[in-house]
Amino acid sequence: MNAARFLKVLNYQLRASISSTQQQCPRVFSTSSVRPFNCQYNEEEPYKTLLYHVKDRVAYITLNRPEHLNAINYEMPGEIQSAVERANRDDKVRVIILAGKGRAFCAGYDLKISAENERGEVNIGNQKMPWDPYEDFRVLDYCTKAFMSLWHSYKPTIAKVHGYGIAGGSDIALCADMVIMAEDAKIGYPPARVWGCPTTAMWTFRLGPEKAKRIMLTGDLITGSEAAKMGLVLEAVPEDKLDETVQKLADRMKTVPTNQLFFQKQVINQVAEQMGLFQAQRLSTLFDGMTRHSPEGVAFQKYALAHGFKKAVKLRDSGEMDWTEEAERQGKE
Repeated sequence: MNAARFLKVLNYQLRASISSTQQQCPRVFSTSSVRPFNCQYNEEEPYKTLLYHVKDRVAYITLNRPEHLNAINYEMPGEIQSAVERANRDDKVRVIILAGKGRAFCAGYDLKISAENERGEVNIGNQKMPWDPYEDFRVLDYCTKAFMSLWHSYKPTIAKVHGYGIAGGSDIALCADMVIMAEDAKIGYPPARVWGCPTTAMWTFRLGPEKAKRIMLTGDLITGSEAAKMGLVLEAVPEDKLDETVQKLADRMKTVPTNQLFFQKQVINQVAEQMGLFQAQRLSTLFDGMTRHSPEGVAFQKYALAHGFKKAVKLRDSGEMDWTEEAERQGKE
């Protein structure tokens, strides 16, 4: 099979895969009490959570909830995946840049509603006991697969991070092929302290076990400069140079044939995948649900219900609260 024929077959398989996904997954959830994530997207309608445009062989995907620091809501995972697939179908596109509008790249999942309601009122991550792990898994597994569209994209993806790329925002950014940050931007996974586990599990594959443990076992945030020094991201530059730096890298790649970009990326991805990336994601996605239904996770949610999510997060991240002791205290009430 010659190269031209090979690419035609790949293009046919991509289109067939996308069509099949849309037919099989009009809704992720059948439970009436759970609001569905958007599995498919009509390109004739405007996106609700992002902006999309193409210029000079580069597709620009911009998260567009600036009033919420681009926090992840119900629609965003599916729209990210749809936009990536759209760029992959477009023969005029060779590189994809993902960024965030406003003051941040992405501040994580928009969990305020879930945290500040009684258990079971918002069924995602906040179930009544006994806990059904399947309910959590299918929600977060869908989100993980949507974010991993950046990893699986046939075309190279660059995440441009400014402000904050934390919690679920770091999940998104680290799925990209390359991440370039502003030097003073912050990245990390604070819910590792309580009420979360990073479902895309990219930290170990980017940092190695010891440095990944340093971040995951403390929940600490690090700056773009620190992230670049540790090897978590490709590069960190002053924020006023961020657009220029990312564009320069995209411009360097966009003159490489699409098939060449695809071939090199697949070989490199295969190494991480053979090391157990997908198995780690399956485990971390299951554990993510566990963290919100453990005694400490329940105690955190009860505190957020009583005092507000922002105050609970601030207390969690400060390290001043021992959530095991708080769970025991609440259990005696």
